[in-house]
Amino acid sequence: MTKIGVLLVCLVLLVGQVLAEARKPLLMEGKQALYQRVLTIPDARLHDQPGDEQGSAAAPFSAFYVYERKPVQGEEWLLVGADRHGGLSGWLVARDSISWNQGLTVVFRDPTGHDRVLMLRDKAALKALAKDPSGEIYQELYEQAVQGKLPADSPVVAIQPAGHIDIRKDFYLVPILDFEDTWLGAEQARMLKIASVPLASRKAQPVVDEKLGREYTAGLVFVIDASLSMGEYIQRTREAVMKIYDQLGDAGQLGRVNFGLVAFRDNAKAAPGLDYTARTYVNLEQGRDPGVFLEKVDQLSAAKVSSRDFREDAYAGLQEAIEGMGWQGHDARYIVLITDAGAREGEDPLSTTGLGTAALRQLAQDNGIAIFVLHLKTPSEKADHEVAEAQYRELSDFPGIGSLYYGVPTGNVEEFGTVLDSLAGQITTQVAQGLEAQPQSQASAEAKENTRLSELQRKVEKLGYALRMQYLQKFQGQPPRVFNAWMLDHDFRQPQRKTVDVRVLLTRDQLSDMHDVLRQVLHAAEEGLLSPQTFINELKSLAATISRNPEELGHTTATTAGEGSSLVDMGFIGDYVEGLPYTGEVMSLSLDDWQSWPAARQIEFLRRLEEKITYYRALHDNTDLWISLDNGPVSGDSVFPLSLDMLP
Repeated sequence: MTKIGVLLVCLVLLVGQVLAEARKPLLMEGKQALYQRVLTIPDARLHDQPGDEQGSAAAPFSAFYVYERKPVQGEEWLLVGADRHGGLSGWLVARDSISWNQGLTVVFRDPTGHDRVLMLRDKAALKALAKDPSGEIYQELYEQAVQGKLPADSPVVAIQPAGHIDIRKDFYLVPILDFEDTWLGAEQARMLKIASVPLASRKAQPVVDEKLGREYTAGLVFVIDASLSMGEYIQRTREAVMKIYDQLGDAGQLGRVNFGLVAFRDNAKAAPGLDYTARTYVNLEQGRDPGVFLEKVDQLSAAKVSSRDFREDAYAGLQEAIEGMGWQGHDARYIVLITDAGAREGEDPLSTTGLGTAALRQLAQDNGIAIFVLHLKTPSEKADHEVAEAQYRELSDFPGIGSLYYGVPTGNVEEFGTVLDSLAGQITTQVAQGLEAQPQSQASAEAKENTRLSELQRKVEKLGYALRMQYLQKFQGQPPRVFNAWMLDHDFRQPQRKTVDVRVLLTRDQLSDMHDVLRQVLHAAEEGLLSPQTFINELKSLAATISRNPEELGHTTATTAGEGSSLVDMGFIGDYVEGLPYTGEVMSLSLDDWQSWPAARQIEFLRRLEEKITYYRALHDNTDLWISLDNGPVSGDSVFPLSLDMLP
């Protein structure tokens, strides 16, 4: 090739590169930094040219930037790319996508105990319904929707399915497109404009009652304190499980309820004589066989030496149970924590998990696990009782049910045994009775003389019934395929109750990026590389990026002082925050607020951030929780709907 030829090739390549770099996505209206983005619906296809009939399948819920909009034969087509740097993916029919200008999505709560959510055609109709003081119009519309008898001119276009749909098992997406604040009586609520996109490949299947009744199973894992003081309680737990195995065997129900056992002590590095911090003695697969369970449990004994102080590393035992039991195939999932000591919180130097109460409870709920706590209030730990009780009540709080906590006064072994027998026996009976069992109001003989036990039994019955109904109904519906509908995030008849949770849809890679960036920001702050103002700006930039455009994690947030690449430094923080219906505590934090806080409050704020970093790592490593939209193995593109409360 001649020199001129080489020069021409270089020029062509250079021009192509310049054009690619110059090409940017379309901006959102009124924004300087936010680009238009869309999300593909199931069955969407990408085409080489607008108007082409052929095309390649696009993965459901793929997020694309919009580079061009073009009408072709009366239909709008979009030129889209996977990034904002000129990398084009092809043309997409606009009706095969929805606007995706933020990463927030709605997750419906279990409708047990409140009305199902109504979805209306327009905002005006929803606002009028919220302002109707009598509630008569709502009552009429709700009854019509429940009965499936909505007239053609009804403002209601759909209703939440009767059964609870577990987003972890049957993934769906309900993006928030717009919002407006309103009042529902004395409660402030939000009207949300949403789009409903069920995953087409996971269509509802008919329920076969007999088949489901035989398959419904429960996993019950005991997480027991095995420190020096716990010998008689370990023995009493053995006796309780032996009774239950006998009951299951007599009823021909072995295998329907499977048991596991995890023991914990304190940080073994701090007190080497403890031998271990947490150890699984029996997983749920082994716990199918009574002989195997009892053989392995016989190996468990209390420690021979004392721990460092009055606290134990209970959360190490709980994390072991949550992540290492093999919960797959168990429809109802229970953990019973048995301890006479408070737990080490994440900021405790002797904590081996780094997880605090809120993060651990969230991790359990992510896995569909209810935690019971039997707190033995022994005289030797009296100074810690009040703090430990508050801690364990928060840990065991289950949505819609309440706290599953029971304090045993003086650590009375007889009362402990009665409560443990009642709890485990009640769960076993619920499973053995099958899906037809209804909540029972009568209390046991012991509960009639013990109001706290009676209250716990009512909660166990309510929880068991809710879990059975979730299982029975989980195939009976999908979120309605409705676009541009409006809904309220609170119950019309119980305004104090929320009907939905708001989540941020993140990929596994994005969660990893968020973990790394937040850790770097905190490390830089601790090393004195960030001023208080810069530190706050970095956190705001990170929180705004996650809520608005998680694809940009790590690119628009500085991690060392002086780089000037955060959204705040670039002047774009307003773009990223305006129009978001929900923001975390960081977004409203100012330098004046921070400087006015006492040192203890600042430390607590930093502790919560550290705890979230630990939670991100635990969530990232728990592959059972991640959803592969292409039904393939878990990868960096697998997604998880992260609770808004767990954002920085």
